[in-house]
Amino acid sequence: MADCADLAGDIIDANLDRALSRSRLPSTVATDPWCEDCGEEIPQARRHAAPWATTCTECQGIRENQARHRR
Repeated sequence: MADCADLAGDIIDANLDRALSRSRLPSTVATDPWCEDCGEEIPQARRHAAPWATTCTECQGIRENQARHRR
């Protein structure tokens, strides 16, 4: 059974994980609603979820696949 110190440690770990994941996100907001690869409009849902996105999800997937193959 967990005691207070274990519970406090779990809370601290969870807060630290959240803070670190937020710090890794780009802090800039993309102002152009058009994908820089294909020229199509980036869907509003993507711009809301990832305001720094400069590519649509399809083009971003292509970029990520290409980056994986270069390693």
